[in-house]
Amino acid sequence: MKTILLIGLGRFGKHVAMKLHELKHEVMAIDKNEQRVQDVLGYVTNAQIGDSRNEAFLESLGVGNYDVCICCIGNDFQSSLETTALLKDLGARFVVSRAARDIQAKFLLRNGADEIVYPEKQLANWTAIRYTSDHILDYIELDDGYAIFEVEIPREWVGRTVGDIDIRRKYNINILAVKRDGKLDVTVNPDTCFTDRDAMLVLGSNKDIHKCFHI
Repeated sequence: MKTILLIGLGRFGKHVAMKLHELKHEVMAIDKNEQRVQDVLGYVTNAQIGDSRNEAFLESLGVGNYDVCICCIGNDFQSSLETTALLKDLGARFVVSRAARDIQAKFLLRNGADEIVYPEKQLANWTAIRYTSDHILDYIELDDGYAIFEVEIPREWVGRTVGDIDIRRKYNINILAVKRDGKLDVTVNPDTCFTDRDAMLVLGSNKDIHKCFHI
């Protein structure tokens, strides 16, 4: 369990709060809009109404005591930038800030952000890949052109084993797990045999995965 300071409770911030609650983390949520604060009270440990650009207000929260500070402000970049800088100045251990464009990310990183998230861009990429590929069931983009894909078992692989396919040697792709009847089996070995009901999680470069599965 981690302690999280969550700043900005619009649609994205609210969904982050809900997921953090599901994962049982301790969350302090803040927003200057009273209704937004009220809307997340059932999902957070504590919440306050306040302006994150106010240094005295942020300092009163004990910013340095949180494991992660997440700035979800999306409709006011100036506020996001000022908040990010203040968090780091006040001793935040790790700051994650939201950006809509690369230029915003550059400024945020220069002013205190340790990591950047692109909700719209990441969801757009996921949607484009998920719904234009016949065999892709899910997709998580990683750094440096790598990704984890959940893919259907190709028809020609049914009845064959992981060892028979040998995609690690042929395509430099790692099989992380096999999904069978909705459950993940991570004990994959060369003798694991594929059925027509299976899917699998694979890790590799986008180029190699696209080539292997003809995406």
